[in-house]
Amino acid sequence: MRKFLSDHLPWLLVLALGVVVFLFWRLSYPFALAYQEQFQLFLFDGDYFCGRMAEPGGLARYIAEFLVQFYNNVTFGALVLALLFMLLLVTMSKVVFVSRPERQERFTDTFVLCMIPLLLLWYTMGDESVLLTYAVALELALVAIILWRRFAPRNMLLRWVTMLVMIPLLYWFLGPMVLMVALFLSPWPLAVVALVYAVALILASAWVLPYPLTRLMLGVGYYRFPETLPYALMGLPLLIFLFHWLYRKGYLYWLKPGPLLAGVCILGFLGVPMGFDERKYELIEYDYLVRANDWQAVIDKAEKKMPNLPMSVSATNLALAMTNQLGDRAFDFYQRGSQGLLPKFERNFATTQLTGEIYFRLGLVNTAQRFAFEAMEAIPNYNKSGRVMKRLAETNLINGQYKVARKYLKMLEKTIFYRRWAQRTMALVGDEKAIQTHPLYGTLRQYRLQDDFLFSDRELDKICGQLFVHNHQNQMAAQYLVMQPLLDRDIPRFMQYVQVVQNSISYNPRHIQEGIAFAFMQRRQQPPQGVVSQLILQQMNEFARAYSQGQKSPELNRFRNTAWYYLVDSE
Repeated sequence: MRKFLSDHLPWLLVLALGVVVFLFWRLSYPFALAYQEQFQLFLFDGDYFCGRMAEPGGLARYIAEFLVQFYNNVTFGALVLALLFMLLLVTMSKVVFVSRPERQERFTDTFVLCMIPLLLLWYTMGDESVLLTYAVALELALVAIILWRRFAPRNMLLRWVTMLVMIPLLYWFLGPMVLMVALFLSPWPLAVVALVYAVALILASAWVLPYPLTRLMLGVGYYRFPETLPYALMGLPLLIFLFHWLYRKGYLYWLKPGPLLAGVCILGFLGVPMGFDERKYELIEYDYLVRANDWQAVIDKAEKKMPNLPMSVSATNLALAMTNQLGDRAFDFYQRGSQGLLPKFERNFATTQLTGEIYFRLGLVNTAQRFAFEAMEAIPNYNKSGRVMKRLAETNLINGQYKVARKYLKMLEKTIFYRRWAQRTMALVGDEKAIQTHPLYGTLRQYRLQDDFLFSDRELDKICGQLFVHNHQNQMAAQYLVMQPLLDRDIPRFMQYVQVVQNSISYNPRHIQEGIAFAFMQRRQQPPQGVVSQLILQQMNEFARAYSQGQKSPELNRFRNTAWYYLVDSE
């Protein structure tokens, strides 16, 4: 058994790395995978391929986007990353390792050593704007180095000629990662010339390509924001070269696999999670759950940790409204005014889709369509979005714009994971009866306002009022209508809207009763019999007594999840 472990330890390490990477992404950050996938639209189309290959680093970007489309299924996505990290470890070890007569044993320590650059890459992938293109370009560069060592011509003249042809090709396939390949060429005068040659090519390409020099130097598709790149990613190829140089000089031969592996495990366990901003990924998870329409999961997440950011509060309120609980449970969670229901528009590709989902569910189909356009146009690297394309197809289908809907659906048919949905939805195009009976599209077609108009974000309560008056079955509009003035602490307006709603439908949840009781208390009157339950009135009296003892009275803590506490809270 010991001999088996000794002979196969490097490959067991590779397998262990793959398992850890898979479990990390699948169990801890599946929503991060979905986040990456939604900001691209990989098409099996000749024009798409040519478009990618028309830019430096295009092959690496095309392969990366091909892989990222599998993130649509988070299990497949985690498996893709696991296999890529395993492949990187094997190829990186072959690049770093140098065989010497005094070093005949298996190169286990090299595998362990090469985990350090991989941990750095893993850490930087905590930045949600780091694209898989960088990791793919790194892998292709490592493969190019291995092939050079194996197949480079022995004749020095041919070697120089090969370098002169190879460097431009690799620049076009990999982007600036070609500089790493140049570092590893041999002999060293060739490497120096290749490095200068590669830099000159990048500088010259800035004159003929429609990209600024900064973007060409940092990689067209390495980072979502084109004009920058994390310093760790800039230094990663240099770190690999440093390990190779130290190994070649014999400075690393004293390393022992056991202690080194223990240090690497500690470094990974403590260091990698530091790259993943908890608050940022909390918002990404809320967006992921909203995209999946998993309303109960949104509520469960909010119950475990109180949401206090605009996006998380909006997602929680949306989930409560979709499950018809907003009027009973809104104050179980932190509230930030009516913006927690309908956030102000921000030209932000990460949050606009969630805001658009709220408008879509309300029945403001045209507004949701506009937000979808804005979200896609705000993507920094000018990608299209599969999630947005799907929403645009839906809004045009609901509006009866069948030619436009068909255009988006035909695009989605060129994908793997949207294809079946697009084909099913294509059957609805032009079929009025099928759309009318569709559980979502038929309902929203009934909810939507027939007149198209612009409105201010200061008039959202009136828009909700129009939606409710247009169709009394729009429960979400009713909930948002009465909760907006309550969250704004505008009791007179709240009472007006409550009367409008209750004159049309039976709707009298707990927080509405609390608001009514508060309004009548301000008038020093009793509410009409039957409007507020006896239990609510009793609790109101208890709250009033506790409040009379002062705002800092510990007795008030019993009422933190009531409308009364929110209305009088000055914090």
